[in-house]
Amino acid sequence: QVQLVESGGGLVQTGGSLRLSCVASGLTFSRYTMGWFRQGPGKEREFVAAITWNGDSRQYADSVKGRSTISRDDAKNTVYLTIDSLKPEDAAVYYCGASRLVLGLSRRTNYEYWGQGTQVIVSS
Repeated sequence: QVQLVESGGGLVQTGGSLRLSCVASGLTFSRYTMGWFRQGPGKEREFVAAITWNGDSRQYADSVKGRSTISRDDAKNTVYLTIDSLKPEDAAVYYCGASRLVLGLSRRTNYEYWGQGTQVIVSS
């Protein structure tokens, strides 16, 4: 049974930083592209960042480009997302997903597995 478990969310001040983690089990992690998506209140789930199975390619949404880093540690079956200079609009539930694709990574329908999410609240 595949499980993705996110952690690291919580209350963060505007301008602060956060580091989210997603631990995977039940799959061969090193063979999967991993992505982060988020869903704000009343909004659809949107792409944030993705990293291919071999780490050669990283993609970012324009909304976080330049202040976000996605990375992975295959020894720990974990993918990380760091966002700096947090803005109120970054507040959302953040989800990690696993995909066997290397293209179309901003499309949530290309991900096979999802975690339950971790909530991020940004205070002004």
